[in-house]
Amino acid sequence: MQVQEAGGSEQWKRVKKHLRAQLGDDVFTSWFARVDLEEHQDGTVRLSVPTRFLKQWIQNNYNDQLMGLWQRECDNVHRIELTVRGAIRPRQAPVSQPNLALSSGSKPAAADGLAEASQVTRAQAATAALGRGDTGADTPRDVLQGASLDPKYTFDTFVEGESNNLALAAARQVASGGSVTFNPLYMHAAVGLGKTHLMQAVAAKARAGGRKVLYLTAEHFMYKFVAALKSQSALAFKDTLRTIDLLLIDDMQFLHGKQVQQEFCHTLNALIDGARQVIVAADRAPSELDTLDDRVRSRLSGGLVVGIQEPDFVLRRSILNSRVAAARKTYPQFEVPEGVLDYVARHVASSGRDLEGALNRLIAHNQLTNQPITQEMAELTLRDLVRSSEPRRVKIEDIQRVVSKHYNVTKADLLSARRTRTIVRPRQIAMYLAKVMTPRSLPEIGRRFGNRDHTTVLHAVRKIEELARGDYALAQELELLKRMLDA
Repeated sequence: MQVQEAGGSEQWKRVKKHLRAQLGDDVFTSWFARVDLEEHQDGTVRLSVPTRFLKQWIQNNYNDQLMGLWQRECDNVHRIELTVRGAIRPRQAPVSQPNLALSSGSKPAAADGLAEASQVTRAQAATAALGRGDTGADTPRDVLQGASLDPKYTFDTFVEGESNNLALAAARQVASGGSVTFNPLYMHAAVGLGKTHLMQAVAAKARAGGRKVLYLTAEHFMYKFVAALKSQSALAFKDTLRTIDLLLIDDMQFLHGKQVQQEFCHTLNALIDGARQVIVAADRAPSELDTLDDRVRSRLSGGLVVGIQEPDFVLRRSILNSRVAAARKTYPQFEVPEGVLDYVARHVASSGRDLEGALNRLIAHNQLTNQPITQEMAELTLRDLVRSSEPRRVKIEDIQRVVSKHYNVTKADLLSARRTRTIVRPRQIAMYLAKVMTPRSLPEIGRRFGNRDHTTVLHAVRKIEELARGDYALAQELELLKRMLDA
């Protein structure tokens, strides 16, 4: 039974919202989606997690961040405790190893507590896909198996367009072998724009050509390295990594932990210095990966950095044509009117993955109901996808509320005539955000900020823009506020 102070659950919701805004959706989902509030009492917050691995990871990497956010919600919080929910399934062959749990409140560990992390991260899901389940630490042979490849992800099924042609050309050159001309190759893009497709296409072609290839997600790399440390086989793990011809690391934004990052950097240096190729993919550029060590960011930036942008209408239409052609191999009678394809390409604009999802819905409707695909049916079937592709409308009231809470001032302060620095700067930032995040005019914004003149709003906007260009901390703070408002 959960025991909470009044308002504890609401405070926890706000803490999680701030965490999601600061860390991004992917990191938040990986590490905090299954964290529950058990108790908030007498200045102590007790949280529960499903596994010992997750407990240790949060304690090592996010404890200070959690404490800071809780103290913003409640001044008397002075301790955060993490416990593991339920019993851990025992192993048949327990091995005596150092206990990795940091809290005395955790329950006895099984032989390989790290294997419990298969419930937490995609890395462990990839491990399970290899057919090794919850066995002990990796042998060198296991390390070289890497994550499984999706046979659909080849160069033949990748649709080229203006937004991805440079990344495709670089990937093809790496896959063909020969001299290493740029190393590492770093590709970054938002979710669903094709970076994993290209990574796996390179891995498949290089492996077919007889090269020794290792494809891993960053979380899979972390899991293998920590498991090697635990089994006292870290040296063999390192030596095995450095014998490969091509290393591919996907989802680099999830690489956490000082020791893991140091080992990755050493591996990266050894492979590059030995003229072995490295490819890395992430959801943003190296300079924007704030959780990475400076040396790792610098090394990743030293090669070829290629961004993949959102597909334009022409590319989206080409992707749909390609997927329709593939669907007809399974469903020969499948037909989609050109007008419907144009509608989907116009309104489902965020990623290739969403386009495939939209087409799959149309296929399912057609095959399960034996009804032809029409414009009306497409609009009804895809209404949530079309709606989700529209940007969230931010209101000035939302901006005032978020800025007030972030800077610990009241909304009345923002609207008042007070000129103290602690109020003027948040007020200017709120006006700036209102200008860049809403369609409101300068006079309208001025009216919503205590009936100020539009020239006052213009001055605030220009002031914040000028300061942000020379103040990295302020620029980061503005981005944080924008993410909080978009959440």
